[in-house]
Amino acid sequence: MLATEAVVDLAAVRTNVGRLKSGTSAEVLAVVKADGYGHGLVPSATAALAGGATWLGVALLDEALALRAAGIEAPVLAWLWTPAESEALARALIAGIDIGVSSTTALAAVVAAVRATGSAAQVHLKIDTGLSRNGATPADWVELVAAAATAQAARELEVTGVWSHLACADVPGHPSIAGQIADFRAAIAVAEAAGLRPQVRHLANSAGTVNVPEAHFDLVRPGVAIYGLSPIPQLGDFGLVPAMTLRAQLALVKDVGADAGVSYGHTYRTSSATRLGLVPLGYADGIPRAASNVGPVSIRGQRFTISGRVCMDQFVVDVGRLAVASGDVVVLFGPGRDGEPLAQDWADAIGTIHYEIVTRIGARVPRTYLGAEAPG
Repeated sequence: MLATEAVVDLAAVRTNVGRLKSGTSAEVLAVVKADGYGHGLVPSATAALAGGATWLGVALLDEALALRAAGIEAPVLAWLWTPAESEALARALIAGIDIGVSSTTALAAVVAAVRATGSAAQVHLKIDTGLSRNGATPADWVELVAAAATAQAARELEVTGVWSHLACADVPGHPSIAGQIADFRAAIAVAEAAGLRPQVRHLANSAGTVNVPEAHFDLVRPGVAIYGLSPIPQLGDFGLVPAMTLRAQLALVKDVGADAGVSYGHTYRTSSATRLGLVPLGYADGIPRAASNVGPVSIRGQRFTISGRVCMDQFVVDVGRLAVASGDVVVLFGPGRDGEPLAQDWADAIGTIHYEIVTRIGARVPRTYLGAEAPG
């Protein structure tokens, strides 16, 4: 193995998508934004499509264009862009990217790009049903729908989708869920009254996909779940298999005496004569500095905790008298089959979510892919 690596099991991605697809009559849009949640944009997209996804979703126009540049022809939705990105928007229209639109200002930018390029646009109008993030407010929805209907009648665009995003689907029974579904249905009715007939209506994220079937509509948008991370950890893993294993080789092993201060600030001191292992991963690689003295690792099948502060490029583990040597493998997290920590364990240790643990692993850590399907 490499000195440090994130091993990504693409077979797990395919299996996870297949499992999610088996639980719904809706089509599956696999969210591969943020470099496939740290797993790799194109490999994750390819594996998701092989697993049964029919759409792909990304935040940024550049992410969508990278998928097209890689030869991926499946429908792609990109939803987070600004008026300053007129050139990228034009290229996205030429490439047949579906565009998320949340305001009449954004709609006008799309129409301008259509006129400049001669390429018709496919847009998904977004209604804010309660997340108060992207999307038109209910007060602005009628105006946005009317403007889109006018542009569609002029053959400048097609309203391919109407969509929104759940705020609390990871909290089973939260009262906002039913409210958002009702508001989404009302928004669809407004669009239909204006003569729009979108191909796909979509609301459910990963948590909605596994636990809110009434939110499935025509398309579900699982993100973190396709990488095998439970969107509702308190309800179990839903049969999902984590796709990423983060590991490294020990760069150095040395014996030290009792009361030795370890790493910056000496926030950890040895309680007796012991052995220290140096792991060549740090916060420059995405290892949270907040994991100092709490982050779990596995070495030779035994669990340990980071000893002292996480540094930019490295951290130390007190392994007691365990017989270890330079080159031995340290597993930070993985699928848990061999007793290693999960990304969820890291999230619990530092008070965050597992999304952050996997997406923050930086480009300095090579990705190694397993389970790729043979071409042809």
